[in-house]
Amino acid sequence: MATIASQVILHPTATQTLKVLGTTVGRDKVYRAVQFFARFLAWFLTDKGFATEAARWNSLKTHLAIGRKLMRLGKPLEHLQAALKAFFAQGRPGEQITTIVRQLGYFGYLCYDALVWANTIKFITLTKDNATKYNNRASRLWLLGIVSSIINGILKANRLANESKRLRSSGGEDVGSEQEKVSKFRAIEGDRVAARYQFVQDLLDVWIPASNLGYIELNDGVIGICGTLSSLMGLRTQWYAVNKAK
Repeated sequence: MATIASQVILHPTATQTLKVLGTTVGRDKVYRAVQFFARFLAWFLTDKGFATEAARWNSLKTHLAIGRKLMRLGKPLEHLQAALKAFFAQGRPGEQITTIVRQLGYFGYLCYDALVWANTIKFITLTKDNATKYNNRASRLWLLGIVSSIINGILKANRLANESKRLRSSGGEDVGSEQEKVSKFRAIEGDRVAARYQFVQDLLDVWIPASNLGYIELNDGVIGICGTLSSLMGLRTQWYAVNKAK
């Protein structure tokens, strides 16, 4: 029995899970997945007439959302640094501009989100109108960031497709150049897979701020599923990032 317990507890997957949960991003993605699944479940139970059970999941959703805001207090600076690095980086103008706008959008979103959080825990006091205004501004900036990321993904996918096409049509005259060609092709294909993955994740996320602002009408069930799937995709990315960093 002790041997079986040791094999389970010391299993590489368990070790990897602890490493992922040891990162702020890893914990945030797990909390986010539970938060949005709770949102879906609360909607589902309410729709079926189970109000008491739905209230439990609504409470979990609310408290996870508040807790995640606390975890994100330092992230505005991270996005501001990313915007500055993108500004000085060399690259295609379209991709560079959309990257900068995306990072600045997330920076503004998280700044307003922090103010909303501080008001929620009564650390500062905002009027009801100001709280609503800041919350809407946060959603607009979040939406701006996601839309910029989607446009960036389209531009990047188009560039990588053209690079792949040019590489396929070019011929290698010797073994060395052919090996280099294969290496470049694999790198491009890896970038294309990553770009498509991020594009899908953004398409799932974009409905959340759009719904918050009333631009579209989606129930909490749809929003909950979209948020859960995008969170799991983000968690998967973090899982491989931690594994790669070993």
